[in-house]
Order: sequence, then structure tokens, then C-alpha cells
Amino acid sequence: MALTVRQIRYVVEVARLGSIQAASRELAISQSSILAAIDLAEADIGAEMFVRRPSKGMQTTPAGERFVAAARPLLSAETEFVREIGSLAEGPPRTIRIGCFEPFGPLFLPEVLKRLTERTGAIDIDLREADQQQLREWLDTGRVDAVVTYEMGPPFSGDVTRICRMPAHVLLRADDPLAALAAVPLAAIVDRSMILLDLPQTGAYLSTIFDMAGLGRRIGFRTRSYDTVRAAVAAGFGIAVLNMRPISPVMVDEPLLARRPIADPLPPPAMIVVDPYGMRKPRFLVDFIDAMQSFFRDLGPERFAVATPEVAAGLLGV
Repeated sequence: MALTVRQIRYVVEVARLGSIQAASRELAISQSSILAAIDLAEADIGAEMFVRRPSKGMQTTPAGERFVAAARPLLSAETEFVREIGSLAEGPPRTIRIGCFEPFGPLFLPEVLKRLTERTGAIDIDLREADQQQLREWLDTGRVDAVVTYEMGPPFSGDVTRICRMPAHVLLRADDPLAALAAVPLAAIVDRSMILLDLPQTGAYLSTIFDMAGLGRRIGFRTRSYDTVRAAVAAGFGIAVLNMRPISPVMVDEPLLARRPIADPLPPPAMIVVDPYGMRKPRFLVDFIDAMQSFFRDLGPERFAVATPEVAAGLLGV
């Protein structure tokens, strides 16, 4: 089709107003430009678009009606596109689309996004929670503006900003004898039933932890839900190895649960923000990354991680 979206709009306005002259006034363009658009449209579809009747103006033919009906969704999408791009240039868009590793939603992201909106003003939040495989797909297809996840498994395609590091720790019942230790050796939990946060990459990460220590492990309970892991530990199904502790005040461990650092030296994975924009990030995304960095910096490792003092000292130096 030789028509531009602008020329399609000219034709639709003639159909709506029933007059080339009226469309010319409405669109603030010359009548010759509108006539040229009609000629192109008729050439493209191979039929007349309008019947020109002096007493009734421009009336659409059946072919013209079908053209106009097909054009309306296109013009609506173009209007939305222009509005969204304009909002990007002026400041934050009406909706920010963030993908996150599933457990991060309840753990801390509402607090970060609240900090963002206090800086940018009211904005709609589209927070999509998924495993890392799904996050990669969303990022690659433009479904989200950025993803927040752990730096585990295959690298993401995009610009990576490291926020902090999250060492692994043990979640256990508060009345478990191991809760009396300042730090738990992996050898002390090798014979325990493990509760696995069963998401792609997390199982492989847990295997890596025990393989590095030359130990085996027994998975007795699997779930994709961080909250269900906590509930299963509290119910006595076993212990869990996790990375992040709850930050949100609505997620409280005590009095049933306790968290202890792992005594063995293990490399802590980084929490990252990945985006497709590279060096030319839109302002709202720069603000989001700043909100992430300041949130964890203000919390400090003692609030977001379970670590020995020696490990905690290096968690923000990513």
C-alpha cells in the first residue's frame, strides 16, 4: 500500500465529515492533499471510495466503508503510539513495565516503586513476575522496559546494572538446634530434607552450592512460591537455602522461623537490573535504577541479607 498513516487519516476524516472542504479545515491542510490521498486509496483498493453528490456531499461506497472500518484500529494505535512516545520525551510514561524474578514482588519491589513514584509523581505500575526464562523472553520481545533478577545462568542480552550481592543463607525453624549457631556449615545440613524454591536456575544454583562443598543433598519438598517455602519450613518439612530475606513489613519470620548465614565461603550472586536501552536510557528508567540503588544502600546489608560481618562488608561494592 502506497498510503501513509497520515493520508489514511485524511480519507477517514472525509468519510466522517462528508466533505473535503470540512476535512481540510479540521486537519488544517490543503484540499489538494486530501484529494491526492483519496486518489491513492482508490488506486490501492481498485475501487471508488466516495460517491460525490452535490446535495449530500461525499458519501462512502461499500468499499469505502470497509476501508474506513479497517483504518480505525490503525489510527487508534497510531494515536496511542504518539501519546506514549511523547510521554517518554516529556518524562515518565503513564505506565512503567517491570519484569521481576518471582520472589522479588512481595519481598521488596513495591517499596522501591513507591520510592520511584515519590520522585516522578503518579504513574501506573505493570509489575510482571516470572522465572528467568520468561524474563529473558519479555526483555527480548519488548514486553517490559527492564527486568530485575539475579545474575545466574546464561547472561541476559541488554545493559546490566548491578545493585548489590545476595549471599545464600539457611532458613529453618526457630526451635531447630542449628538456630543456636552464629553461622551454619553446609556439612551440618547435608542430611536434612531440603525445601527447594523450584524455579529455573535456582535448582542449579543450589546444586552448585553443595557441589562446591563436595556434599550431596536431598530435596523433599518443591514449590515455586517463596511464601510456600517459608510455610513448609514452619510446618517442619525441612530447611531451605535462600538468598534474600523479606524486607516488606508484611512478611515477618518471627516467632516460628530463623535465618542463619552459611559458614562456608560461597560467591554471592548479584541482583541486577537489565534493560535494552544501553547508554541512552529514558529518564524514567534512570530514575528506577537510582531508586533501586538508593533503596538497598539506605537499608544496608544487615536489612536485606543474612551474612557474616566479613561477607556483609562487601555486598554493596558491586
